[in-house]
Amino acid sequence: MNLSYWEIKSWLTNIDYTIVGSGIVGLNCALQLKQRFPKANVLVLEKGMLPQGASTKNAGFACFGSLSEILDDLKTHSEEVVINLIKKRLNGLLLLRQTLSDQAIYYQQLGGYELFTKEDTELFDICLSKRGSINKLLKPIFKEDTFQLKENKFNFKNIQETYVFNKFEGQIDTGKMMEALLQKAQSKGVKILNNILVESYVDQSNGVQVKTNRLEFETKNLIFTTNGFASQHISEEVKPARAQVLITKPIKNLHIKGTFHLDRGYYYFRNIEDRILFGGGRNLDFKGEETTEFDQTELIQNKLKELLKTVILPDTVFEIDYNWSGIMGVGASKKPIVKQLSNHVYCGVRLGGMGVAIGSLIGREIVDLIE
Repeated sequence: MNLSYWEIKSWLTNIDYTIVGSGIVGLNCALQLKQRFPKANVLVLEKGMLPQGASTKNAGFACFGSLSEILDDLKTHSEEVVINLIKKRLNGLLLLRQTLSDQAIYYQQLGGYELFTKEDTELFDICLSKRGSINKLLKPIFKEDTFQLKENKFNFKNIQETYVFNKFEGQIDTGKMMEALLQKAQSKGVKILNNILVESYVDQSNGVQVKTNRLEFETKNLIFTTNGFASQHISEEVKPARAQVLITKPIKNLHIKGTFHLDRGYYYFRNIEDRILFGGGRNLDFKGEETTEFDQTELIQNKLKELLKTVILPDTVFEIDYNWSGIMGVGASKKPIVKQLSNHVYCGVRLGGMGVAIGSLIGREIVDLIE
């Protein structure tokens, strides 16, 4: 790039912290840095026009994990790890709400529901039998029973007639959240440059030399918050996981309100104003969805439409308005990776599809490492 003296002096000189990725983690990390080191020069680099990945593309669930998901996690993680993950999600959501305000992110605690298909009788029975023990496990966190039973008041079809309900879960407006985060970061003096792709870096004795697709510069510290795209920059165990989503056109007198999980959380839907947002289906093609390409596939889009017709909106005429996809970061463990990679390089990645819940906290944990 043909940069002027002013551009170099104002944006690319004496940088204390450079954050790669302007999503939930990156911007919260920037805010935490400015709070603890008010005079620090903080630069955020974003490869997209808007924050890429999942931060502006997620479904806006303020959730902690459905009953079946928690039972699944207990098969591969200890009780202590699972409890700590749920605490982290709860604390992360509280931090997000405190940072931006409920009004700014349009937070509504309408509750979360888990549905079970007619074919899922075995899973449904297991969840019912384990509900008491999981409630006991989570009581120290929520101070009362987390999972209750509710009848099928929304008139969904082809499902078990009882839902598992969690009154503590809510929903946000993802666009409003990211808009508020960007505005707050810039108001604190954080500089954000878009359409900049980091190609390589060298950690040197007194800082990091960074090469991008547009320019090269030096920074005292480099922080990666690229989640699903982490493997393009660092060697941690993070795989991309694409999530496909669609949203209907407005539906008159829509009676469905809340956040809903179906088929062990692989499908999820919610109301957003008078529309239904519906996403998931990654389990239909795990390998194919292990990609960083922002596309949709006929296999998954057709399944989403079929479930809308047969389960969610069986007696309602609807049209699809938009389709999109986001890229999450997952791995064998649900524990996020927050670590110092070398002298001046750090990362906060692998959010496991829980970016809304834990992103704010991961941003703070990165800064805790630096202090």
